[in-house]
Amino acid sequence: MTVIELIERSSARLTQAGVSFGHGTTNAFDEAAWLVLWALGHPLDALDDLAEHAVAAADEATANALIERRISTRQPAAYLTGEAWLQGVPFTVDERVIVPRSLIAECLAEGTIDFWLSEATHDVLDLCTGNGSLAVLAAMAWPEVRVTGADLSADALAVAQINVARHALNDRITLCQGDGLAAVAGQRFDLILCNPPYVNAQSMAELPPEFRAEPEMALSGNLQGGSDGMDFIRVLLKAASAHLREHAVLVLEIGHERPHFEAAFPTLDVVWLPTSAGDDQVLLVTRSALCQSLSLP
Repeated sequence: MTVIELIERSSARLTQAGVSFGHGTTNAFDEAAWLVLWALGHPLDALDDLAEHAVAAADEATANALIERRISTRQPAAYLTGEAWLQGVPFTVDERVIVPRSLIAECLAEGTIDFWLSEATHDVLDLCTGNGSLAVLAAMAWPEVRVTGADLSADALAVAQINVARHALNDRITLCQGDGLAAVAGQRFDLILCNPPYVNAQSMAELPPEFRAEPEMALSGNLQGGSDGMDFIRVLLKAASAHLREHAVLVLEIGHERPHFEAAFPTLDVVWLPTSAGDDQVLLVTRSALCQSLSLP
């Protein structure tokens, strides 16, 4: 059996089993290629070169066992391999963090946010940093800035520290634990990035097992008693201006929750940033717009 035949057979198994995707891949073939190549010890970009290579029986058995684990456990592939990629950058992941997939990473890579920054941009906060992927990507995108990654979860921050060290950024990224902006009390930033928990209650109830395998606190925006997914965001927007310098901006991911967001903040003037998933999933808001909408000084 060749590598491509094993991948195609594995893809068919994943399809037949009805597994869900969305943690780095969007279809059965790509997921099968990821798992098979990882099981065989090959780079994920090596398929074109290896497609017709023969697979030894022992290696085939290893790959088949990994595919079976993916089907039987319904865990995201990244939890099984211990690694995920965002904008081509590898990150360590496990069950303590959600699998990194923030669309804000596209904004960093494509320079979408740069228009609102200047030479005076020195301090960046990645709030709800999770495994630290956005903090790392921000440090890579802007070598001159200092980055703070904050999260409520000590477990998530332990994984983030692994990734900060993995990319040799200990001297530029500081990690802080705390509830929202309380983690950085008294500090002000030129840019805040935030991919918060924002999934509404109905959508949470309908999530497939792969997503329910992730920490609920990193997904559900209803943990303070709401149902529209905006619990964390309400607190964040009310407090954010005190942590933003005069010309600073906040970049916020809300996924498919734009209707709930606009219902919760009908007077807030925001800029919607283009992403591969559409132009209504990541927004940018200036400090002045926050102050005007919320009648703050």
